[in-house]
Amino acid sequence: MRAQDGNATLSGTVKDSSGKAVPNARISVKNLATAQSTNTQTDATGAYGLANLTPGDYEVAVSAEGIGASVAKVTLAVTSRHTANFVLTSTPTQQAPASQPTPIPSGSLPNAPSNNKTAPSLEDLGFSSAESQANAKEQALLDKRTHMLKIHQRLGLITTIPLIATVATSLNAGGKNTSTASRDLHTALGGLTGDLYFMTAYYAIRAPRVPGTETRGPIRFHKAMAWIHGPGMILTPILGIMAFNQKNNGEKVHGIAQAHGPVAIVTAGAFGAALLSVSVKF
Repeated sequence: MRAQDGNATLSGTVKDSSGKAVPNARISVKNLATAQSTNTQTDATGAYGLANLTPGDYEVAVSAEGIGASVAKVTLAVTSRHTANFVLTSTPTQQAPASQPTPIPSGSLPNAPSNNKTAPSLEDLGFSSAESQANAKEQALLDKRTHMLKIHQRLGLITTIPLIATVATSLNAGGKNTSTASRDLHTALGGLTGDLYFMTAYYAIRAPRVPGTETRGPIRFHKAMAWIHGPGMILTPILGIMAFNQKNNGEKVHGIAQAHGPVAIVTAGAFGAALLSVSVKF
């Protein structure tokens, strides 16, 4: 008799999503320490009750055919009378601890806020918190990549301005009757283009990769063009410096320095094609 006096009682009600009582719902109360289960059913009013339960942690599973199921974990203290109310939906959900039950207005969604001005959340519709929340780490990675690629795109557009000017001044810089000022202007514009280009490339290279993503369509072409204009942006200034020194020494451009112009044109063309691939839909 002393042992039974220290036992706990568990009771409550079972309703469906419209607030109607669910009779004959199956209740299974499992002691998590001993794995022993006690079963019962709700009466015609949807109520149930279990007495003489050993104090401890329990898992309460409720189900009704054609309506749904629900599971909750409760802790029963010595000589306590614990109440655990359930609302069954078509999607099994993890109920809040029974010690802090959420009131269910009749005719509303399960666990919906009582304030009619507040829109229901995904959890109100039966989704678990894990399903309704994004992975914070993956979201931060994606946000960082998006930010860096936006800078990459803007710098790429800015780089086209000195690039076009460099190509335009190459006509005066490489002709027979060129002046030192024309060559200096061409060289300065080429240097500015190179600096902006490598700043642009930095943000593309350093942007974090998102695992599981596939490169396709215009982005694949955009990256393929980088294998042309990337080496070209390194080789063009090297050949340009060689041609610049030969011109300043009064020599005719000769040797591999003669490739400066063609390499620069191919590089500019590949850069322009890469820019158009992500700017125009095709």
